[in-house]
Amino acid sequence: MTAAEAPSADPSAPVRGEGPQVSDFKLANGLEVVVIPDHRTPVVTHMIWYRNGSADDPIGKSGIAHFLEHLMFKGTSNHPQGEFSNIVAELGGQENAFTSLDYTAYYQRVAKEHLGAVMDLEADRMSNLVLSDEVVDPERDVVLEERRMRVETDPGAQLGESVASALFTHHPYGIPIIGWMHEIESLGRADALEFYKRFYTPENAILVVAGDVEADEVKALAEKTYGRISARGDAPVRRRPQEPDTRAYRRVSLADPKVEQPSLQLGFLVPSYTTAQPGEAEAIDVLTQILGAHATGRLHRRLVMDKRVAVGTGGWYQSTAVDRSRLVLYAVPRPGVALEDLEKDLVAAIAELVEKGVDEKELERAKTRLIADTVYAQDSQASLARIYGSTLATGGTVRDVARWPSDIEKVSADDVRRAAAQWLDARRCVSGYLVKDEAA
Repeated sequence: MTAAEAPSADPSAPVRGEGPQVSDFKLANGLEVVVIPDHRTPVVTHMIWYRNGSADDPIGKSGIAHFLEHLMFKGTSNHPQGEFSNIVAELGGQENAFTSLDYTAYYQRVAKEHLGAVMDLEADRMSNLVLSDEVVDPERDVVLEERRMRVETDPGAQLGESVASALFTHHPYGIPIIGWMHEIESLGRADALEFYKRFYTPENAILVVAGDVEADEVKALAEKTYGRISARGDAPVRRRPQEPDTRAYRRVSLADPKVEQPSLQLGFLVPSYTTAQPGEAEAIDVLTQILGAHATGRLHRRLVMDKRVAVGTGGWYQSTAVDRSRLVLYAVPRPGVALEDLEKDLVAAIAELVEKGVDEKELERAKTRLIADTVYAQDSQASLARIYGSTLATGGTVRDVARWPSDIEKVSADDVRRAAAQWLDARRCVSGYLVKDEAA
């Protein structure tokens, strides 16, 4: 989402808008804090987000952001390996972490009275990580095995990597989050510590707390824990090569004997909420819903119900990103239907939308569905925390989240048609074919 306004410095002044009344402030060391009150149950979700992801991996060191996420569980000078997780478990809590293209996040869900304890643990991990070759080398083997299981034995995952690499030929979004196998093999302790020292700082982090809390009590706890960490200066600058405009349609095909069901995907290079012009990303959001919604989208109606050339269709838009992103449409053919023919039918559905536009009922249904999904997400503390954390980690603000439903409501039929004409162009497209290798 686009960055438009600076966060409030006063936690007593919550952001007014649709959804929960969210407070946003900064500590003296630069740590941004977001508090999302939810008093239905006496629990809290605590998440710390770092503005670094796999797209920030140094050249030749792909996978280091994800590898460091693993190593963050290996202990500090105050809490040896395993103690962090043992304490969270003894408190009756849950914990996990994840790495994405633009951010890495760590979270715990505990009873509200234990919020200070997990804050203290996570603040300690921000500044006192201890690594030795004895823990780094075996964990690298764990990551290598993770890649073997998730990618090397999965033709669909391999095709996804190939399509991303063809779509992003210059930008690091074309590199898998987990990293390339041969580069993971070379990662070591020094690489992890260098990345840790660069990115794991309070001025590069966002604390999101959702649950049975108020802003004042979170601020007091945050100052007592995270506030003890000294700022290291300005937050790191993300220096990334940008993807040039593409001028040629490209096709990637992967054949493997393990493929049981062929599939087709079309990936398009499109703006994210961060890089889009006002209203542009919202129109792409609605466009994706109109085309790719399960059971109700145009692709389903045209390819599955009417022409009966597919057994399934869909689409997704990676809207939250620092740089230009992607929209993906996909279809699974019926037996006997060639992927080339299925692609022609899918492209024809796009062309029909560009030529004839969308009607008001279709438009309102898509917008209602998008907004309803966001409303339903408010039933989950973790989902709410992820919405706010991912938005802020990619350059947005809490106000962008609060006004997103009203921004979606403003999208017109002409906006959707223009978005399709501009961004779903064959010159921006990479198609991916997954087929069974009959010769193997």
